Amino acid sequence: MLKIALPTIQINTNTRNYINALVLSGAEPETGSVIHPENCDGLLLPGGIDVNPSLFGQDKAPETEFDSALDTLQLGVLRRFMDLGKPVFGICRGHQLINVALGGTLIQHLPAAEDHMEICPGADHVHLCDAVPDSFIGRLYGTQFTVNSSHHQGVGIPGKGLRPVLHAQDGVIEAMEHETLPIWSVQFHPERMCYARRRSDTVDGSLLFLFFLEKCRKQDQ
Repeated sequence: MLKIALPTIQINTNTRNYINALVLSGAEPETGSVIHPENCDGLLLPGGIDVNPSLFGQDKAPETEFDSALDTLQLGVLRRFMDLGKPVFGICRGHQLINVALGGTLIQHLPAAEDHMEICPGADHVHLCDAVPDSFIGRLYGTQFTVNSSHHQGVGIPGKGLRPVLHAQDGVIEAMEHETLPIWSVQFHPERMCYARRRSDTVDGSLLFLFFLEKCRKQDQ
């Protein structure tokens, strides 16, 4: 069975959503703050708290909250997986962290943040997106589809080698892929769009987990 690293400082309800999605997709998650990349087939960087703006050369905005210990942990693990050339998939915070690791910037509070944040606790926004046809996300879902949304920050300047391939209709970058490395990321939350959490008003998030695991499987062959 494929082993996927999921670096975390604590296990909470949100973390369990990622664990459940990986298990139901056919993988074994390796969680916690001690990760052994050489024993894993891929890395999943999950959603969570904001990234420290000092990491992309900005002062903290009033709306920003961060955890420097989590940044240090996940950036360190990410760089080790990149050095090994192993597949990486980022979700929400993970999408943003990948961008920062590759020299990009973030928008600390989107101009239309209320259109992307939770409507209320546990209730995601849903919005339409437009995909680049020849991208990983376009091949999975087509060129226009709906996703969920629960964030207030977004990618500003894309990091080196990252190609934005999905946008919300207000221009927010919703997915990226690396030009040469096995790295993919999404701003939305497929772990809350699949299996027991499958919803009728978005695409099926399980396709993304299955796509990522297939890339990990091929890398391992």
